[in-house]
Amino acid sequence: MPIFEFDCLDCQKQFELLVGVGKPAGKNGRVCPACQSQNIKKRFSRFAARSTGGGQTTPVAGSSGCSSCSSSSCGTCGT
Repeated sequence: MPIFEFDCLDCQKQFELLVGVGKPAGKNGRVCPACQSQNIKKRFSRFAARSTGGGQTTPVAGSSGCSSCSSSSCGTCGT
């Protein structure tokens, strides 16, 4: 299932949700996990990685390296 990023327009939190294949990524009952608001907006996000050789990939600038944070700098979580 693809992961989509959302912004809550009420509490300003950013969060990710798994969305089933064939289901629209719009609101449709989805709520902010922090405040339970349905006033959410799907974020424009991209996935990008480049090979460094040896089978490892590194995130390209502007893409999050892990799903545990929304920072574009992996120095935040040490990954």
